[in-house]
Amino acid sequence: MKQQSTVLIVDDQEFARTNLALLLKSGDYRLVFANNGPEALAKAIKYVPDLILLDVMMPDIDGFEVCRRLRAHPLLSEVPIILVTALADRASRLQGIEAGADDFISKPYDGIELQARTRTITRLNRYRRLLVERARFRWVVEQAEEGYLIVSEDDEVLYANQRARLYLNLDPDTKGPVTESFLELARRQYHCEPEEAWSNWPQPSVEKTQRYLVRPETRSARAFWLQVDRLNLPDGTDVAGTVCLRDVTEQRNTLRDMYGFNAMVTHKLLTPMVYIVGSLDLLARHYRTQMADPDVAELFETAYQGGKRLNRDINDIVQYLRALPGLAHEGEAFDLAQLYPTVAMVRTELRLDSVSVSTPYPYQGCPENAHTLLSARAVELILYEVLENAKKFHPQQSPTVDVSVSCPSSDQVCLRISDDGVALSPEQLVQVWTPYYQGEKIFTGEVKGMGLGLTMVSTLVWGVGGSCHLRNCVPGPGVMVELILPLAPEIKMDLDGMLLE
Repeated sequence: MKQQSTVLIVDDQEFARTNLALLLKSGDYRLVFANNGPEALAKAIKYVPDLILLDVMMPDIDGFEVCRRLRAHPLLSEVPIILVTALADRASRLQGIEAGADDFISKPYDGIELQARTRTITRLNRYRRLLVERARFRWVVEQAEEGYLIVSEDDEVLYANQRARLYLNLDPDTKGPVTESFLELARRQYHCEPEEAWSNWPQPSVEKTQRYLVRPETRSARAFWLQVDRLNLPDGTDVAGTVCLRDVTEQRNTLRDMYGFNAMVTHKLLTPMVYIVGSLDLLARHYRTQMADPDVAELFETAYQGGKRLNRDINDIVQYLRALPGLAHEGEAFDLAQLYPTVAMVRTELRLDSVSVSTPYPYQGCPENAHTLLSARAVELILYEVLENAKKFHPQQSPTVDVSVSCPSSDQVCLRISDDGVALSPEQLVQVWTPYYQGEKIFTGEVKGMGLGLTMVSTLVWGVGGSCHLRNCVPGPGVMVELILPLAPEIKMDLDGMLLE
């Protein structure tokens, strides 16, 4: 839609305002009127017009004074002003120039001349404003902490600000040519996760799934995360897409630290509380029915109620922190030979009856003494979250789970964890890696967690350069989680499973 130029007409005579309005009617302007100086100042501040047609001879405050006050106002100092005056002498014109007027039209004025001057000045002023706005916008973008790019429909990089050039390892000269596409630049040093969300780039991702660029952690640096958002104009006229790169590494690290606390609560406090509360319950019931001493019975009852309250508090904390992401501890690696006892430990903790590792060790195709880049603790947390999900989504909370292992290459191991629960919809399969997505609401209508379980899994796996996939089992029912994990190359281990320098 074409934007109208705003013209403020200031004259104390109604017929003069009407005459100017009739002359400018054909120009498709938005006309604003004022019949005295104070009203002109108020409306100029309100509308910030593209042109002010200002009569000189007005009572109280004349046009010269209004012009001076307009020029003194920071918002209006550059608005074009044409003085409409019957004064044609040289002194009046000089006074108008000193007051800040841009042009003069003498009464009686020529209508065609007035139209031509108005049309020319409004166009020039809008162009000037556009240049100023672009300059300001460019300055803001260049100073921004986020990376901004403009990419074509063919993914050609048309513009990249300084931060985007830093993230993509480009020459800092913003005028320098970019010969590679955005996706080619991104893949030179990042993993595009989740893979499914990038399959149709540069189009919007399927179901608006969040896209990330992840630089895996190394021995000397933690994983680096960029959240990638493609911005488009609401009316769909944005031919060249604007891409924003936002550093979310700190957020991920914060969640990692929170998850460490969650793990401590879960494994150090939650399990003992089950035994404490259960034992106090039995003792309290025993003393209620068989012991005559009411004081002892009351003590057991008080201890039982306090234990239940503490148990609820711990469960609330676990409920809040459950599945927040954590990364592999630097210098550690998980021995694949320990997969079976790790699965058995998680199965016992979750009270699952049927969980097996169907692939015998040593795993076919895997190198001798194979270790993943993830730590033993990270693998344990991943198995805990995946198996807990299998239990949660199973109709009877008693799934049959199979864990299989293969090595698609000499530097990767593939873990497949399949269950016989319910199948997932296409929406769920796309959204499961998204923070706060709660698939169980579709089945039960309840919110049993914060929706961060598989987000934790993907953060761990992507953080070391791996990949995650979730698909329905064929034939069903149930789902299969597939985790591709990089193997640690030619490592030497000490007796405690720690990497040696």
